[in-house]
Amino acid sequence: MSGERGKLKEYTAARYQGLCRRLGVVQSMGRVGCALDNAAAEAFNSTLKVEYVHRHRFRTRAEARLKIATWIADFYNTNRRHSANDSLPPITFERHMIEKRQASSALLRTAVA
Repeated sequence: MSGERGKLKEYTAARYQGLCRRLGVVQSMGRVGCALDNAAAEAFNSTLKVEYVHRHRFRTRAEARLKIATWIADFYNTNRRHSANDSLPPITFERHMIEKRQASSALLRTAVA
């Protein structure tokens, strides 16, 4: 039975990869067992559940979607500090990164000119 499951996984994985190629989708895949592949997504999902979802009751899925999206846009991205972002909220961190890239590009243009 386990051999059949292995073949099924290989078959479906090959079909999935073929579909991605046909659609022009570039897959992001690391090595098997690499814990860092989904670390940021896992951390976000954990934070979302612990800090918001488990503390609220939603009457419908539509209500849950709306309130969760609002929490992400109005709090998580704008106010909540993140250790991975030098203790800055994501939007502030992104602005700093854009400014650094622009300054670096300007320096490079000056050096080349």
